Amino acid sequence: MGHIQDRWYRKVVDPSTGKASRQRTSLYGKGMRYKVRYLDPDGNERSKTFPDKSRKKAEDFLREVEGDVRRGSYIDPDAGKLLFRDFAWRWLDGQTFEETSRQATEYRLNAVILPTFGDKEIGSIRPTDVRAWVRSMQQDNKSSGHQAVCFAHLSAIFTAAVDDKLIPANPCQARSVTRPKQSQPKIIPWTRTTVKKVQLALPDRYKIAVPLGAGSGMRQGELFGFGVDAIDRDEMILHLARQVREVRGKLTFAPPKRGKAREVPLSRGLLQLLDEHMERFPPVSVTLPWKVPDGEPVTVELLLTKPDGHALDRRKFTRKVWDPARRAAGITNPSRQDGMHALRHHYASVLLDAGESIKALSEYLGHTDAGFTLSTYTHLMPSSAERTRRAIDAEWGSGDDGTAASDGPATA
Repeated sequence: MGHIQDRWYRKVVDPSTGKASRQRTSLYGKGMRYKVRYLDPDGNERSKTFPDKSRKKAEDFLREVEGDVRRGSYIDPDAGKLLFRDFAWRWLDGQTFEETSRQATEYRLNAVILPTFGDKEIGSIRPTDVRAWVRSMQQDNKSSGHQAVCFAHLSAIFTAAVDDKLIPANPCQARSVTRPKQSQPKIIPWTRTTVKKVQLALPDRYKIAVPLGAGSGMRQGELFGFGVDAIDRDEMILHLARQVREVRGKLTFAPPKRGKAREVPLSRGLLQLLDEHMERFPPVSVTLPWKVPDGEPVTVELLLTKPDGHALDRRKFTRKVWDPARRAAGITNPSRQDGMHALRHHYASVLLDAGESIKALSEYLGHTDAGFTLSTYTHLMPSSAERTRRAIDAEWGSGDDGTAASDGPATA
């Protein structure tokens, strides 16, 4: 059991009468008066002092801390003195991210989060600090997506600190803190004319990237990792199970985004284009480590490589090949939608216009949730009003009101 010590007075018992009285100590009038002593869950004695005229506050604190110990919710007051920076790196080291995600998270920590919170004690950070930080991101014109991801990292770090009993609550989850929301830009897919213009503007060895991307919905890294082994001529299917990505400055082979391999129908027209390309530019055997720079070497016959036979680098390809082709095609103010991802959006728009289901499209694109596919592309789906017009036209478009062939009155 804990107790409260009055440091200004001590109890003195008269040995002759047995009566107790209070006497001033040498500390009378100096410093804090009340000292609360208690045992933490490990049996170690802890203490906290209170000033004069704060006896009730001391009693309330003792009652609260003993209750926390019984409930298992006790937080060591010294635990929150750990620097946020030190705990953030400990948190990152314990994550099971893919290496590219780890690399991106490390960048956001260094660039956006640690400059504000790094040198603060983790237990000293309050919701007002988080609100000010969110506001600073807005003032720096960070994109809504960047703000949302950085906020998610910060909140995850605080949640881990709560789990480790360093702090009692996550300041990001306070009601006064508004979580940044990522806006979903409306996808405006390229027309077939634009797609063809970009294809014509590309060097011959890279022209196949356009029908391959627009005809399968592959991401850029998947296009660069596409090999002969992905073509199934018997089933007329493309097996998409690999991409090229950069990890710590070195190119590697890796599974597709979120490890989601998939199968996509292969059209006869696309197969013919692939065969024509491979006849003119034979596939090249490229060896890269698997997933990480020191991973096991994997060799693949790639369709898209640099003239020297090496794998393509996303950033260099975009800057040296894709950007000039866009400009030549008349895209003078490109947005993020006009990257190679535009081929993927074009693929989605073509399938939806043809009546393909959201579920099937989601599987072909490699999305983990069909709801995400729906929210991204719902505006590209033929409207229900237009489907209604077509249905009625199919039934009544001849001008025949149907009465001549009627067998009798209709029933409800």
